[in-house]
Amino acid sequence: MDTINIVRIVEGTSVDGPGLRTSIYFAGCRHQCPGCHNQQTWDFAAGTPMTVEEVMKTVCYNDFNVTFSGGDPMYSAQAIVPLAKKIKEAGYSIWCYTGFTFEEIMERGTEHMRELLRLTDVLVDGPFIAALRDTTLLFRGSSNQRLIDVPSSLCRQIIVEL
Repeated sequence: MDTINIVRIVEGTSVDGPGLRTSIYFAGCRHQCPGCHNQQTWDFAAGTPMTVEEVMKTVCYNDFNVTFSGGDPMYSAQAIVPLAKKIKEAGYSIWCYTGFTFEEIMERGTEHMRELLRLTDVLVDGPFIAALRDTTLLFRGSSNQRLIDVPSSLCRQIIVEL
């Protein structure tokens, strides 16, 4: 049975998107942004291997929309896509934080990254840049990061920010 390395699942958080959410922190990130507040998630071997079914039990128990964070979920997109599909089938929205930009995923990302993007409702994109840190921004750490309405952006073929 396939597993995904999960560093932690935060149940009922309000800082990773609107309302109460279940935030799933995946292991692995090569961006390694200076000033990152989740450095413990950079190691791809960090965390606990969990199956899609195990993660879904927590998602369904909490009955909140879901946020993917990390690490960077896009680095493990192939393993995460089956989970994202189950989450969407269960009727939950997905926010996804990534150090990649929307354009990078579309132009140079793997097919699995683009598939994860298509399953995402809101993408918080771009690396954290300490010099652009802004604590007044909602749901992001630096002013270069965007909150992108993914379905609208894909439909209109232009970036649609929230």
